[in-house]
Amino acid sequence: MSTLTESGSGTDLAKRLERIRMASFGALTMLILQSVIGTAYNLYGTAPTSAKPVDPGSSPLLILHSVLGILLVIAAGVLVFRAVQAKSGPVLATSIVGLVAIIGAGIAGSAFTRNGASGASLGMAIAAAVAMLCYAANLVIPLGKRQG
Repeated sequence: MSTLTESGSGTDLAKRLERIRMASFGALTMLILQSVIGTAYNLYGTAPTSAKPVDPGSSPLLILHSVLGILLVIAAGVLVFRAVQAKSGPVLATSIVGLVAIIGAGIAGSAFTRNGASGASLGMAIAAAVAMLCYAANLVIPLGKRQG
């Protein structure tokens, strides 16, 4: 591993912060796609009930929704890691909240497939919206100054 020189550290920090912005845009895009896929399944798929759960592998839309959810957790985790490296407090906070919201949406989605509860569906939608807001905030938070 190499040690950054003082003159190169500003350039490296700028590159890290730009990667955070691009990763935030990617996560936001994935969340929008995830929301569209979930809505499409909700409109055209078989809704679960308390008597009849839905297998996540029972529909191409649900399979895509599940795979994209796993990829979102990975992307959000990488974003938190990058925010820690960049030492940007506000971006780290929004990235952690975004990751927690994505995990919460996954848990609510899993509950929804088991019993079809409206509360689980609402929880999934609210958690996804919170994550979207976090990653949208990362796009506009001033990243040029080092915190700390």
